[in-house]
Parts: sequence; structure tokens; C-alpha cells
Amino acid sequence: MFQTLRFKSAPLRSLISAALAAASTAALADDIRTLPTVEVVGSRYSLLGAADTANEGAAGQAQIDNRVVARTGEILEVVPGLIVSQHSGEGKANQYFLRGFNLDHGLDFKMSLDGMPINQRSHAHGQGWADLNPLIPELISSIHYRKGPYYAAEGDFANAGSANIYYTDAVDKGIASVGLGQNGFYRTLLANAPKFHDGNLLYGLELSHYDGPWDNPDNYRKYNGLLRYTEGSSARGFSLTAMAYSGKWNSTDQIPWNEYQAGKISRWASMDTSSGANASRYSLSAEWRRADASGTLTTQAYIINNYLDLYSNFEYAPDSQFNQRDSRVTTGLNVARAWYVSGIGKEATNTLGIQLQNDNIQNGLNSTSARVRNASCRLPGSDSDPQIQCRRDQITQSSVGLYAENHVHWNDWFRTVAGLRGDYFRFANKGLYSSASSNNTDTVNDFIATPKLNMVFGPWQKTEYYYSIGNGFHSNDARGVTIGTGNRAHGLVRTFGQEVGVRTEIIDGLQTTFAVFQLDNASEIVYVGDEGRTEDSGRRSRRTGFEFNNYFKANKWLTIDADFAYARARFRDAGGDGRYIQGAVEGVASIAAIIDHGGPYSGSLQLRYFGPRPLTEDNSVRSDATTTLNGKLGYRVDKDTKIELIGFNLLDSRHSAIDYYNDSYSFGGTGGLSGRVFHPIESRNFRVVLITRY
Repeated sequence: MFQTLRFKSAPLRSLISAALAAASTAALADDIRTLPTVEVVGSRYSLLGAADTANEGAAGQAQIDNRVVARTGEILEVVPGLIVSQHSGEGKANQYFLRGFNLDHGLDFKMSLDGMPINQRSHAHGQGWADLNPLIPELISSIHYRKGPYYAAEGDFANAGSANIYYTDAVDKGIASVGLGQNGFYRTLLANAPKFHDGNLLYGLELSHYDGPWDNPDNYRKYNGLLRYTEGSSARGFSLTAMAYSGKWNSTDQIPWNEYQAGKISRWASMDTSSGANASRYSLSAEWRRADASGTLTTQAYIINNYLDLYSNFEYAPDSQFNQRDSRVTTGLNVARAWYVSGIGKEATNTLGIQLQNDNIQNGLNSTSARVRNASCRLPGSDSDPQIQCRRDQITQSSVGLYAENHVHWNDWFRTVAGLRGDYFRFANKGLYSSASSNNTDTVNDFIATPKLNMVFGPWQKTEYYYSIGNGFHSNDARGVTIGTGNRAHGLVRTFGQEVGVRTEIIDGLQTTFAVFQLDNASEIVYVGDEGRTEDSGRRSRRTGFEFNNYFKANKWLTIDADFAYARARFRDAGGDGRYIQGAVEGVASIAAIIDHGGPYSGSLQLRYFGPRPLTEDNSVRSDATTTLNGKLGYRVDKDTKIELIGFNLLDSRHSAIDYYNDSYSFGGTGGLSGRVFHPIESRNFRVVLITRY
């Protein structure tokens, strides 16, 4: 999905081409903010002659604002084919699904904010944990997304795809927003960017609360703050940014389907009312930019403190609750230098980049009851009780990523992007089990090289053709890489992908992309539903599928957006109970209609289809499909004030937000039960938002 813009200072194609050439060669230069002053006249960019694949795109603030979202993480559904869901309390990281992946809380989908990683490595609750709650949507200037392992600047986790999110440096006018709604919802936002010294001082403060329809209210309390000083221009300037987030909530986790169907529990029931969490994130980051006739140089540095204290119970017995704590400090440095090269084709750019990251992590797993630690903790996997666990880990995980990329327009109808990336990881862990002090203490080093190649043919008759091939990787949890008992996981797991695609605007007003892809994974990470964790299966997997995306500007007041995707995911190796991958998404679709004739009224409807998925490896248990319809009606009181009525689940569907299969749970004093468990979507509800600019 692309934002259509009319540029005031240069032709559209050359400007976007320059921006996305930098985007494909440097993660640090792929910010749509770097384009000159623009005037929004539609809702997509035209990327003919600019994009390197059919799957690459960007969404601007106007497109983000048009989406109807119930929670912050759902703004990422601007990425075609991506489903963002939730199985627990509002403050928890979302569940993500894309291209045949159940991405759990973020594995195999890389996310970043102004160059800072959002995914958290070796996290207490799951590898790649990506919490988007610290975002303030109104301050996002753009989201640049890519899919597949075809981009040298994208490293760890960027297999299914990546989303690079950027905050704005300034706002034209201040924003004051107040929202009220059913289920205990309220939200206030205050933001502005006054002139300060020689630059702009952007600030934002968000406060929100939500209970949800649950018998045990979520009581989610969220506090979010941003302060950014920016000086200079996008070509030659710098910025300093401080962010702070705090959240606290109760959790209504998934509930057993059989007992719900039998009328033994409410649809809004909680199996353990003491489940819940508190989380925080604090960061300080800086960016420095220089551009001249020879090329560009971008440097980013950051320090992030993340904390999570989470209580969960997926087996429902009082003594089956467990506590996962994760406290970490992440530091990093990104540098990218791009040179314009003469004498190769019509135009060419070479880019070299380095990405450094270090995580100092303290995490633990404890057996608890009603948030009180149980007196005894036993060694995981012991005969006495394999589910009662207690462990503590002190992890230092460091990485160095180097990449080089060559971008050449050979002539008017052929261009290539060739890249090579090398990543070195160091996994160091001082682990402590309750009965074996040195079982998980070790240091492991790993290295992987991942080549990439994109070829683009055209445009002919407003149509381009693409072929992409390349390797990617994801890192595994350090606790599995350094484990002293059992089989160790590989530190870095290779993927191999290839894709063919087409992008066309041959029909006036209609932009269409179509891509067919295949992605092989050397070792599949799978979700263990009854333990709430992921593990390395040691089995190879393959995903094949297609994406078909359409944007149609029917007339000056009606825009239709229709995206469809399907994927087939299977294990390639025998083992387990079958070759299906649990939770792997198959068919998804999104159809949106936006009406805005320039008068006081505006509105949108958004239909979202989340198809059925296998919940067991033999495909004997499957989820149902989930279809929701959301909408928004806006009335502009004057040029600075607007009122919006937002409706969720307008058809009042009684579907699942997410489903799993649980091998072992207890109910009513009976243990050893098994079956489907689910988290319901919320019933029809409404919110009213007043927005004023000052």
C-alpha cells in the first residue's frame, strides 16, 4: 500500500527512485521523511521505475490515519497480507501472521523504530518479542515495509519481512485529542513541535485506559511520552530523541473451546484472574545525516532499557501459573555510507553499512500461584513434574552486521540490486537451574553470510517485472544455543527465498501488484501452546504462496483498497505428528473503502478476513476463519476540529481473535484434558474521538 504524493520540487519518479534506491541499499536511508516537501493528493505512491520488488512499499501518515484500529499494533496491517492479533491482555506484544508464518510475538518479522530494534532477542517470553505499545500513531511519518530475505540492509528476523517505522520531526500544528468509548476506553493525546533554538522540539504525551468486555477487566493503564529535538534538514542535520513508556494490565488469556461450547464458562471468562503484567521501555537515540555531491552518510546510535514482568497460566490449574521476567539494556550503532558511481550503466550507487548491537539481559522463569512464587522449583524435564520450572539466566548477546550493496540502472528497462551481508553473533550465558548450577553456562560464536539479488525489467506499458533470490536468517534464543543438556539449537538459522512479481498501472486509476514466492527455512521454530513458549523443531520447512494487491481510485471521493494473500506451509522433514505447521496462516484478505469528497463528512469501511489455520501437525484440528468489519465516520466542525465515530466488529461476529491447540490443561479439578483453546474477538463497540489542531 503506497501513499500517492505530488512533489513540488522535482518529478515524481526521480525523487522516489532516489529515495528507494537509498532504501534498498541502506536501512538507515530508507526513511520517506528524506524526500522533499510533498503535497498529498491521493493515498498511494506510484513506484514504477523505483521499487526493487513487487512486495516493497511505504505508508504515510494519511494512510495510517485512515485505518480503523482497536490497538496500537494494528497499524502494521497497512502491510498487505499481515494480520495483527492478540491472545492476552492489551499491554502484551501482539501476535503476527504473514506469508505462511505464525510469527508469534515477532519472530521472523523484523521491526524497527528510527533505526532502533523493536524485536528483542532471547526474550523471556519468546524469541523476537516485538511490543508496539510504546508507539504514538499520530506521530508516525511513514512505515517502509519489505517482504522476503532479499535486502542486504535487513538482518536478523527479516525472513517473512520487515517494517521500518519512522517518527516525524515536526507537525504543522499542535494536536489535542480526547477519545471515549465502551468497555472502559479513554485516551488523551497532546503533541506539538514549537521552534526551539535553531530547530524544532517535538513533544508528545499519551495517556490511555481500557478494560475490554472481559469478566476480569484488563484495566490496562498506558503512559507514553516522546521528546525530540531536530536541527538542520533531512540531507544535513541531526536529531536527539527520548522516549518513555509504562504499561500495566490484567490478562485474559485463551480459554478452552469445549468447556465454552458446553456452557461451563463465559465467552469473556478468565481462567486465572491473577494473570497479568507490567512493562516499561525507556530509550535515548540520536541520528546524524550528511549528503553531498558524492553520496550520503547516516549514523544512528541508541540505548534502550526494556522491562517485562509477566504472569501467565495456560494450563489453568492454580499451581500451573508461571512468571517470566525480562530486564535488558540494548545499545547499538548503525552507519551507512552510499556513493554515487559513474561509468556503470546509466546510474549506479554503492553502499557499505555496519550495524552493531549488544544486549545485556537478565531473565527468569518461576513457578507461581496467584503471583506468589511456589516454594519448590524443579529442574525442567524432570520426572517429578516437567511443567514446574525455575531458572534464571544472565545473557550477553552481541552482534556485528556488515553489508554491501550495488544498485545499477543498466538502461531504461533493466536494473539490478546485488548485495552481500555477513553477521557475527556471540551468545554468552550464565544460567542457573534450581538443582544444577552450571547446566546452561557457556559462550557460543556463530557467523553467517547471506547473498541477495533483485532484477527488475521494464517498465513497458506501465508494467514492471521482478525476480528476487536470496538468503536470510534468524537468531535463536541464547538459552537454547548454550544449553548444557539435550540438543543445542544452532545460533543462526539460514533461510532461502525466491520470488517473481509484477507491478502495473496499465488501467487508469488502478495500481496492482502480484507476487509468487517460496521460502525455505533450515529449522522451523514452533509454538508450544500449553507452555506458552517457542522451540526449535530441528525440522526444515517450506512456504509457497502468492499476494495480490490492488488500489483503485474510482473517482475524486472514493478509494478502494483490496489485498489478498495465500500461503502453504509444510515441514519438509518427517517427525512429530505430521507435516503441517501449527498456526501457519493460509488465506487472508483486506478490503477497504474510503470516502472523502473534501466536505465536512468522511468515512471508511474495512473488511478483514483471517483464514482458518492448522492447529495440529496432522491437520486434524483447525481454527475457524475470522471476518470482521470496522468503520469510521468523521465530521469536520471547522478547519482545525474534527469529530470521529469509530465502530469495531460492526457485524457483531462471534469469532476468535486467535486459536491454539493445548495438549494438557485442567478444568474443574480434572487434569490431562486437551483440545482447542481460543481468545474471542470483542463484541461490537464504539468510540468517539475529538481532534483539534492548534
